[in-house]
Amino acid sequence: KKQDLIYKILDNQAIKASEKKPEEKKFKSPRDLNQPKREESSVLNKLFGFRKEEKRMETPEEKPEEKVEPEVVAPTLSNEPKREGKKEYQIKKRPRTEHIKAGSSNHNPNQGPKPNPAQNPNQKQHQNPNPNPNAVQKQNSYQPIKVREEILFPEDPIEIESEILIPEPVEEQKPIVVQRLDARSENSISEEVKPEEQVDNRNEQQNRKKNFENNPKWENRENAGPKQSKNQQNQEKPYEFDGIISNTGVLEIMVDGYGFLRSSDFNYLNSPDDIYVSQSQIKLFGLKTGDTVTGTIRPPKEGEKYFPLIKVIEINGRTPDYIRDRVPFEHLTPLFPNEKFNLTGKGHDNLSTRIVDLFAPIGKGQRGLIVAQPKTGKTMLLKEIANAIAANHPEVYMMVLLIDERPEEVTDMARHVNAEVISSTFDEPAERHVRVANMVLEKAKRLVECGHDVVILLDSITRLARAYNTVSPASGKVLSGGVDANALHKPKRFFGAARNIEEGGSLTIISTALTETGSKMDEVIFEEFKGTGNMELQLDRKLSNKRIFPAVDINASSTRREDLLMSKSVLDKIYILRNFLGDMNSNEAMEFLKNRIMKTDSVEEFLISMNDE
Repeated sequence: KKQDLIYKILDNQAIKASEKKPEEKKFKSPRDLNQPKREESSVLNKLFGFRKEEKRMETPEEKPEEKVEPEVVAPTLSNEPKREGKKEYQIKKRPRTEHIKAGSSNHNPNQGPKPNPAQNPNQKQHQNPNPNPNAVQKQNSYQPIKVREEILFPEDPIEIESEILIPEPVEEQKPIVVQRLDARSENSISEEVKPEEQVDNRNEQQNRKKNFENNPKWENRENAGPKQSKNQQNQEKPYEFDGIISNTGVLEIMVDGYGFLRSSDFNYLNSPDDIYVSQSQIKLFGLKTGDTVTGTIRPPKEGEKYFPLIKVIEINGRTPDYIRDRVPFEHLTPLFPNEKFNLTGKGHDNLSTRIVDLFAPIGKGQRGLIVAQPKTGKTMLLKEIANAIAANHPEVYMMVLLIDERPEEVTDMARHVNAEVISSTFDEPAERHVRVANMVLEKAKRLVECGHDVVILLDSITRLARAYNTVSPASGKVLSGGVDANALHKPKRFFGAARNIEEGGSLTIISTALTETGSKMDEVIFEEFKGTGNMELQLDRKLSNKRIFPAVDINASSTRREDLLMSKSVLDKIYILRNFLGDMNSNEAMEFLKNRIMKTDSVEEFLISMNDE
């Protein structure tokens, strides 16, 4: 039974479905000619519905290029006279005369055709027996009729009845067309927005414009792009610094062949101020480590870390052509010092410089050694000698090298000495001591090769020898005190570089050596350097304990070949004075000289006063 009922229900459904299909086909048959016109009919319904509210819309599917003659269609349900189907073109394109084809010269293009008074407004009449297949016929709506091209307008001008509404082109609101993609078809359908939504959208746009005008930040946002681009253009103007900025540094050549110009502000160590020197420039000008190079630089480009050197102006104060023909320092001829430094005069007539000038004169190219115990005033003596040389011999380039010293002494020396101060304090590693000392020595050699007079005041060579002993690799031969046999070679090379050059120029090194410190190593180092210097100045701890400065042991202080530095008359008087002071101890001799020298204004006056006594 259940199966019978199911079969009956299925049969009834099939019968009903078969009855509905022909009805639908009949209803859709006139529309199946052109399927997209279904969408047009719905749009036309909206359009004509808006016309009842006296707001006309247009359909974007109609092509304004086709210019045809309109034909009057009688309305079916409305009392308003029927308008021709060409009115849509008139709304879309203004003026309407472009879309109306005049039949005669008397025809007014701005006026529509006069409706036929014989037509009954309540009856539906078609003047064209062949309806337009593209047009959609629907009850209770206006039906555009296909217009023939053979219609002739009357000769009289056509008048439009007062009931026909003419759209105002100025005050009419433009329809907003929104195109949406139908999911079933790929054709885009234009839909028009209701006038209420139009008004809301326009109000929103006006409010936004007002907000934009009142908000300066929004203007900045809108104009941010062009303004920023202008600012960037102004900021990114290609300023060329080539040849404008120049700098000076001491060259240090690396293993790979290129080099850097080191700054004395960083004690000739690695720093951000280093200037890159290419390998080709080093080969072109024959540069060496220690050359003081002055040249123009440019800012680093992308991928570059340092300022590169683009042009060499001076090398060691000479032109690049002069540098090519220079003789290496090792091949220069050394001589005894034959030109004396005047340590007195120009405000530097204190007791320390007078005694040094009398009993241990310093000449250009001197290799002097100040042997001192701790706390004997050797640093103060170096400071006075440096200021005296700087004041009386401005042609001399002077450097003060402080190795393994206290930081406060470095600051005091830099502030009170008119010289270049390079330091490596005791809290730095031994590698830094060695590197700084090597750069100072190389710089001095390059200056001497160019004919300059250089003075290096080293404090102290004992600490420098300790640093070299720490850095040097173990050779297997250890001297007494733990000193490696090969460790003292480089300190000797440093101290032995002082010489007077026959071809011009000189290198003077005055260094201090520590004794009686309680360290066997210091004694060994002092013994190694004891016979290498050609000037020796001994300081006595007994004098410094009595606060007698300078604490110089006069009998133990002397200079080799002092006859080359002094005239014979002055030298004879100094011999007589030494013989007189030879029988005294260091304390008595210093007290005697202190009383006699301070009564005179200069060394010459003191020597003249010796004849009166």
